[in-house]
Amino acid sequence: MAAPATQAATRAAAADVNVAKNAGFESGLSNWACSAGSGATVSSPAHGGAAALKATPGGQDDARCSQTVTVKPGATYTLSAWVQGGYAYLGASGTGTTDVSTWTPDSSGWKQLTTSFKAGPATTSVTVYTHGWYGQSAYYVDDVSVFGPDGGGGTDPEPGIPATPSGLAVGATTSSSVALSWSGVSGATGYNVYRGGTKVQSGTGTSATVSRLAADTAYDFQITATNSAGESPKSASVRGRTAPGGGDPGPGPAVPKHALTGYWQNFNNGATVQKLRDVQAQYDIIAVSFADSTATPGQIVFNLDPAVGYASAADFKADIAAKKAAGKSVIISVGGEKGNVTINSDASATAFANSAYALMQEYGFNGVDIDLEHGINSTYLTKALRQLSAKAGSGLVLTMAPQTIDMQSTGSEYFKTALAVKDILTVVNMQYYNSGSMLGCDGKVYSQGSVDFLTALACIQLEGGLAPSQVGIGVPASTRGAGSGYVSPSIVNNALDCLTHGTNCGSFKPAKTYPGLRGAMTWSTNWDATAGNAWSNAVGPHVHNLP
Repeated sequence: MAAPATQAATRAAAADVNVAKNAGFESGLSNWACSAGSGATVSSPAHGGAAALKATPGGQDDARCSQTVTVKPGATYTLSAWVQGGYAYLGASGTGTTDVSTWTPDSSGWKQLTTSFKAGPATTSVTVYTHGWYGQSAYYVDDVSVFGPDGGGGTDPEPGIPATPSGLAVGATTSSSVALSWSGVSGATGYNVYRGGTKVQSGTGTSATVSRLAADTAYDFQITATNSAGESPKSASVRGRTAPGGGDPGPGPAVPKHALTGYWQNFNNGATVQKLRDVQAQYDIIAVSFADSTATPGQIVFNLDPAVGYASAADFKADIAAKKAAGKSVIISVGGEKGNVTINSDASATAFANSAYALMQEYGFNGVDIDLEHGINSTYLTKALRQLSAKAGSGLVLTMAPQTIDMQSTGSEYFKTALAVKDILTVVNMQYYNSGSMLGCDGKVYSQGSVDFLTALACIQLEGGLAPSQVGIGVPASTRGAGSGYVSPSIVNNALDCLTHGTNCGSFKPAKTYPGLRGAMTWSTNWDATAGNAWSNAVGPHVHNLP
């Protein structure tokens, strides 16, 4: 029997490792080969680290990207990768036994694919690969793992502490905020922002807006880069001065009596990438998705994603101004499926109000959309919105997009909040999708995907205290826009007719009509564009022609 120390050494020597090289694409396409020039590395979306693979199929090319890894004959390996976007395949060939593959259809978020293979008795190398499907959307891959015994090729070394960031510069300033940008650092997975030597926020991008600052005051800023190995030294300091007090984003246009709301994606998830100028003219309220949270509870910032193609923040701001000049309202949305902002104290309520107003001043947003899907505290969210309203004035556009479960009862936190801010609330566009069956206002159970689901659930809000002008119907723009609950534009229009005219109803017919109903909402303008604008072309005119 071996001594315990010898056993431990044997186990350590035989420990499984990831034999894939550059598995997170932090070194570009090093160690990888992609067919027909189909592959490139991007900074967003990234599952881990600062980069991911983006591979774009063509009509005659499936965008195959592969790497040959060294394996131990006869050993078993677990192959996995995180993917999103269009159709994505993961496989291994040349195993010497049975080649394997797995796949997933298009996915709007990161999804892990996993399979396993056994190397043949004489096999020392295996090709692992990803590919999409001919003529389909681009797919993204990150954090590939071929986990098993070291075949002699080793694995990627552990990351070192990243280098000190350079190029720190001050951008746009308001009376309460300073925008910063800097050059990215290879191997960094995040960045810390320091003000006067104290860390004030963290993020993964190469820009940040520091808010809650005093007017007409100079501040010194530094940046550090971080990863799992640690934090870099602080960068050289730059000084930024806030603008004098006052400042106003300017009044926005009045929201139409009947309005169409669309969410604009500040990211690329496989839907058509748009600049704001490309958003379809039918949309009256454009919700920019999404603001980002910071290390300060309640505080929000906005980081323009390079994936949407703007050359500068100034270009983005110009698009906002142009949309407002065209009679549209552009608001910043807070939350979403993956986002979360915690507002559960007086301090966090104030942080939210101050930072949201700072974004309105900096970018020209007309207001905010509350799309918090991880629970809210009505008491403090109400305080936050009241404070924001006091700063922004009567021109504030305030919308909400709760999930169906959040609006089943006036006692729910979301419903309580909507009623508590009713005098400043523009519209609640509940999400009638990604939902199970729910109760209608008649006490009956309705399943999503029908006109009855839309009308019977809207009735709860209409009879629960909201004005008809504060109720809208929120649905996906296409089957790819949500996991479930898509309905055709004709069903949406039938629901609008049922609620406003009492016509085209299903089995549920409201006891009275609500001709002042605000309209409809969709996720998203990008998915609408992907589907040839079918949703806005059908629902937009119908909304605008309501009584």
